[in-house]
Amino acid sequence: MQNMPSILTPDFGLLFWMLLAFLVVLFVLAKFAFPAITGAVEERKRFIDESLKNAREANERLATIEAKSAQLLKEAREQQAQILQEAKRTGENIIAEARAKAQAEGRKDLEAAKAQIAVEKENALRDIRSQVVGLSLQIAEKVVRGSLADDKAQQAYIERLLAEQTQQP
Repeated sequence: MQNMPSILTPDFGLLFWMLLAFLVVLFVLAKFAFPAITGAVEERKRFIDESLKNAREANERLATIEAKSAQLLKEAREQQAQILQEAKRTGENIIAEARAKAQAEGRKDLEAAKAQIAVEKENALRDIRSQVVGLSLQIAEKVVRGSLADDKAQQAYIERLLAEQTQQP
């Protein structure tokens, strides 16, 4: 075993120097590097914890905002429904008023037309009566002239009229 290379079988001196180098590197790392690394890790941990806390707060605020938004949306929908109902009622009232006004105007026009028809009827009847009277007078005149052409007929006619007048009460 004497022929084996020294890398595979380290001797005591090499082990000592390796151990000494390891301890020096460990000391330097423990003195300078580990505090910086642990400080960075602690700072990172604090940053992550603070970020998680901020995220939770943001989620809570978001939930509150969503609830308020849902409430506002609900109120807006209720107001919209109320406005639509008022508009519908107003429209129905306007239609009812217009219908009543139209019916009143229709009745008024109908009454005016009836009155005008009555006036025209009276005028027509008056014209007809005056024409009938005129025609009757003309006919009576012609009849009387024809029947009273002589004196004897006139005297008989007058006596007959007198007799009729005395018989009536």
